[in-house]
Amino acid sequence: MDVQQTQAGLHHPGVGELFSGFLTLGLMGFGGVLPMARRMMVDKRHWLSEGEFIDLLGLCQFLPGGNIINMSVAVGLKFRGWRGAIAAPFGLIAAPTAIVLCLGVIYDRYRDNPQVEHLFAGLAAAAAGLLISLAWKLLQPLKSKLWALAIVALCFIAIAVFRLPLLATMLVLAPISIALSWKLPK
Repeated sequence: MDVQQTQAGLHHPGVGELFSGFLTLGLMGFGGVLPMARRMMVDKRHWLSEGEFIDLLGLCQFLPGGNIINMSVAVGLKFRGWRGAIAAPFGLIAAPTAIVLCLGVIYDRYRDNPQVEHLFAGLAAAAAGLLISLAWKLLQPLKSKLWALAIVALCFIAIAVFRLPLLATMLVLAPISIALSWKLPK
């Protein structure tokens, strides 16, 4: 294993370390692992500085796709080129993919069982609750900006009520929102 140190005390992980680090992240949670990724890459393994992580996250949020998948590719590419760019995302998705496949096989076998039906109904309710909670938290910074809440409401109505495509809705509302944020007082 290649163990180089930079002047800032940051560690340059090898391909195996990239795979195992992101495999650990994939095992720790399904979705929402970005805070854990920051802790792993900045605090525990010292692969990135805080500033590097924030800059990379900004880039990954701009790119299409999942932020953490983009982050794994970018980190892998940064340290080990194309080999790292393959190893890191593969480590991230390997365990969750295997778990989902196993659960799918189990569900296919037992889906007619009333207990399994109740289990999935409960999971769906919990997931809906988490989604509502996340939406509420995301709305909190916008409480004082009525124009921003109006954009949120328009987006919800366009997608949920009128069933307009998300991409088309965002292509119309995002520029309007950006223009309003520039023109209206903070």
